[in-house]
Formats: sequence, C-alpha cells, structure tokens
Amino acid sequence: MRIYLTHCCKKKAPEFRGTGLTVRPDILYTATPTQRFMQRCVQSGKEWAILSDLYGVWFPDVEHEWYEKDPNTVTEREFASLRSDLETALARYAEIMFYHNPGRFHPLYGRLLAENSLAGRVKLISHLRDIQ
Repeated sequence: MRIYLTHCCKKKAPEFRGTGLTVRPDILYTATPTQRFMQRCVQSGKEWAILSDLYGVWFPDVEHEWYEKDPNTVTEREFASLRSDLETALARYAEIMFYHNPGRFHPLYGRLLAENSLAGRVKLISHLRDIQ
C-alpha cells in the first residue's frame, strides 16, 4: 500500500480561527501548493495525509481545530511525539511518498522523515505528476 504525504502550511482558513470548530485538512489548509496536492490525490484516487506540526499525521476524514504552530517551535518532546505518531499512523504502508518543494523544505520534516523506523519506506517527490 502507498500513501502520499505532505507537510502542513501556515496559510489557513481564517474564518475558523478561534471558533473551536473542527474541520478536515482540505478545508483548513488554503495555501495553493497544499490545495493542489490534496486535489491531485483526490482526483487520482490516492490515499493522502498532511503532516501537521501540531497534530502529526492528519488523514482527510479527521477533523481538528484551527491552530498556529511554527515548525521552529517544535520541542524535542513534541518531536518525539510527532515521530511516534508518524510511525503508528503510517505503519501499514509499504511506500510513503512525501511531496515537497525542495527550496522550501523545513529541516523539521526532513528530520521527522529520516529519524523514524519507517525511513526506508519514504521517498521524496517534488512534482504533482509524481502522484500516480
């Protein structure tokens, strides 16, 4: 089984900020590259998720509240929790295809993808056409 994953983005739907309402990731994340990633996965019928700085692996059918979490503020304890969540959530996948922009790839995500028990299953991709 294969899953496509990308990191979260700062640009989020402002109407949900501070409301306590929960939404799916395709509603919350509004940055164009993230929206294009999600749309491509849906159109291609591929499983996908977002790697959130706060929530960890966020699948499309799960709802969470609006949040603000800068990847530069992730502590070692939070990192360990994110790593554990990633390993648990993605354990069933033989291939983890991580979509990213190499020029804007935060070191936190590189570290999370490299420092876990599933690292050998991760492949970095940087083009939407690689989602197939």
